[in-house]
Amino acid sequence: MTTPEILPQQERENPEPVEGANPTPWFIILLVSALFVFGVVYIMRTTLNTPAAWGDGRTAAELQGAPALAKGAAVDGAAVFASHCVACHQATGLGLPGVFPPLAGSEWVAGKETTLIAIVLHGVNGPLTVEGKPFNGAMPTFQGQLQDAEVAAVLTHVRSQWGNTGAPITADAVAAVRKDTASRTEPFKGDAELGPLK
Repeated sequence: MTTPEILPQQERENPEPVEGANPTPWFIILLVSALFVFGVVYIMRTTLNTPAAWGDGRTAAELQGAPALAKGAAVDGAAVFASHCVACHQATGLGLPGVFPPLAGSEWVAGKETTLIAIVLHGVNGPLTVEGKPFNGAMPTFQGQLQDAEVAAVLTHVRSQWGNTGAPITADAVAAVRKDTASRTEPFKGDAELGPLK
């Protein structure tokens, strides 16, 4: 058997590199092991049904909030306005031009109370003209969020602010409109539906 001839070009070649196995550093193994042991011990020693050692100490029942208004309880219309209406209609009652209509001097606020109540209960979605200016925002429905006394209080507040001089609205009036419009399932379509009710 003959030995193959090695060419000069082959003699210049180095052997193919081999990828060696580098061991994981011991401190990484130690750190992962310590974290694993800590996690297991922490989970085993934690009791889930005991009160928290830190925090404000309130129970879940206390965090649920105040119960619903009792029948005949006084409602602060300004507080209801601040929590539900001020983001769109602003604290000044001037709204946002072209988007959310003003309540100050609005013919809708000064107009028929049944229409105003229906607007708050069912909302508006579509172009609406206020003081001769078009607005194309959407007002959510408050039928399922506010009780009759709350709707009456916020509308009485609106009708007595920013130069408005409308008569107070009673919870009984709100209850009557709620009953009369109970079959309505969607917001009013702006001027198209509210215009005839004005």
